[in-house]
Amino acid sequence: MAVTLPDFLDPGKIPSHVAIIMDGNGRWAKQKGNSRIFGHQSAIEAVRDTTEGAAAAGVKYLTLYAFSTENWSRPQFEVKALMELLVMTIARETPTLMENSIRLQTIGQTEDLPTSCQKQLAEAMRKTENNTRMTLNLALSYGGRRDILQAVRSIAEEVKSGHLSPENIDETLFRRYLSTSFLPDPELMIRTSGEFRISNFLLWELAYSEIYITQKFWPDFRRADLYEAIADYQKRERRFGKTSEQIQSGK
Repeated sequence: MAVTLPDFLDPGKIPSHVAIIMDGNGRWAKQKGNSRIFGHQSAIEAVRDTTEGAAAAGVKYLTLYAFSTENWSRPQFEVKALMELLVMTIARETPTLMENSIRLQTIGQTEDLPTSCQKQLAEAMRKTENNTRMTLNLALSYGGRRDILQAVRSIAEEVKSGHLSPENIDETLFRRYLSTSFLPDPELMIRTSGEFRISNFLLWELAYSEIYITQKFWPDFRRADLYEAIADYQKRERRFGKTSEQIQSGK
């Protein structure tokens, strides 16, 4: 079925890569007198609708911050429930990814996840590897600082072994050692729940991303909210350190 985008969106200015910090599940559930786990369960529809909405809009890469390295310090019963929910959701949503030609990828220390999660992820990635419409990238057991440190260690080993000269280390080379090397930097980063911080998310990659904060908690977020964020992005002037005059003159 053909998808009609809102008139207020310019189809020629859709960001190629959108990253989202999905925040507020616990507070959303608490407001309704339910457990944090209920909030996580209720967030699945937000993931589904936002993912399908992004693909329909022409976004090529969508990165969702699903579980950070710091989240392991949460109560064990919550972590266990989150892992079980992850396995169930991936299994249930894989057919939808296939229908929409969406490829599943991950970043982060996925080897830290339970074996059942690793197997489900591997199977879903294998099934969707030839899909071309959009890449859905899940940040799982991910931390921006750890990713940068791992890149530094790998480069140091290359220098130590004599395979790399320090003089050849530049930004282009450095990003090849990051787990996000297969992704362009996000043009737009969205955070739900009204928090004004990036929480150790894509620290290198967000250097010039446009940031959009919404007061909505993640379980209430839908494609209409995504489109509002993209519309706001389209109104901005991305200068990358230059002046407005330079951007307007094309110099």
